[in-house]
Amino acid sequence: MSASGVPAYRRVLLKLSGEALMGSDAYGINREVLARVASEIKAVVATGIQLAIVIGGGNIFRGIAPSAQGMDRASADYMGMLATVINSLAMQDALEKLDVPVRVQSALRVDQVVEPYIRRRAIRHLEQGRVVIFAAGTGNPFFTTDTAATLRGMEIGADVVLKATKVDGVYDRDPVKHADARRFETISYDEVLDQRLGVMDAASIALCRDQNMHVRVFSIHKAGNLMRVCRGENVGTLVKGG
Repeated sequence: MSASGVPAYRRVLLKLSGEALMGSDAYGINREVLARVASEIKAVVATGIQLAIVIGGGNIFRGIAPSAQGMDRASADYMGMLATVINSLAMQDALEKLDVPVRVQSALRVDQVVEPYIRRRAIRHLEQGRVVIFAAGTGNPFFTTDTAATLRGMEIGADVVLKATKVDGVYDRDPVKHADARRFETISYDEVLDQRLGVMDAASIALCRDQNMHVRVFSIHKAGNLMRVCRGENVGTLVKGG
């Protein structure tokens, strides 16, 4: 909510990296982190914001990870898509335990487990107050879940893409390796592309630029950050037109 008490956005697309669900673990899903993020999502939905989610699969399997070296790229990417289905089902379970209505829609057909992705149905779920989790990326190899997030955000008419990661914004260089790395409060799409800052892959940033979709990058590990972002507070880094 803004200072006037009204949420800053009507509908948002939240992109959660798979790694964000690991917490301090080396692999997989940290149940405490999952429960905390689900609790924050519940609080945001309670304000009336319509919220959709895309979750990565890097905590389980990533098509371009070292573990996939030597594999056919398309096959490895399909494995990564299935990893996002696992994460989506875990988030669905965590939300349902908090009595949050939720649906998972997959770009790959897994009809015994989740709904297929149907744009109009997804929008209807959102209008009825349900959280919608989009699984399996775009359903195509060679495209990342970042691209899936921007694509789905545009398809459902989201006001903004919120990228929740392990890092608290966009830096001019790796803050883990460089103590003097500088965090941007705002940065343009072109600057991200020209400086190869790695906020999202180039295809997703170019798509956001072409459709003027703002992206807010922030850390999901600081409790309350999701609500602060949805209130319109200046948390993390805003990527927008120059």
